[in-house]
Amino acid sequence: MKIDRRTFIKKMNCGLAGIIGLLGFAGCNKNENGKDYPVEYGSPHADYTVKGAVVNKTNGKPIKGIRVGYICAFCPVPEYGVIPTPYQLKSHVLTDAKGEFKLTGSFGIGEFQIIDNKPTLPVSVEDIDGEENGLFQSEYLQVDFSKAERSGKPKSWYEGEYTVNLNVELTEIDNQ
Repeated sequence: MKIDRRTFIKKMNCGLAGIIGLLGFAGCNKNENGKDYPVEYGSPHADYTVKGAVVNKTNGKPIKGIRVGYICAFCPVPEYGVIPTPYQLKSHVLTDAKGEFKLTGSFGIGEFQIIDNKPTLPVSVEDIDGEENGLFQSEYLQVDFSKAERSGKPKSWYEGEYTVNLNVELTEIDNQ
């Protein structure tokens, strides 16, 4: 019995589509709002918020336009041949005119760094606007969440929200 080549290809396509449909492959990892789906399937996770203000160390004035962000220390390199950077920002915000910020990110239990038996998340504070508000040295901090204020109602694998208040003083760079 001889099978037509076109019929064979159509049957193979239908069979492969059926297998892929049964296995439930998904095409993306973002929801309709463009945000990552939360970590699920046996992975506890929570929202971690750092809020506070960034001020000039010498005069105490607030600094606008400073980028505050969580550093992803264990992010995979997206493709071969790319030299990994020392860190990548997972999420970030800019300080407002009062120097205030509120940075929130969702992390699983394996994304913490344990320093002195305390769960910490690395945070970068960087001046990215050039000389617009003065030049300031960057700071890289380990934010301790062991005594964070807990809010939000735990549900399933979601453990709620943990908030830490953090005020940062940046040193101005002399531009001579």
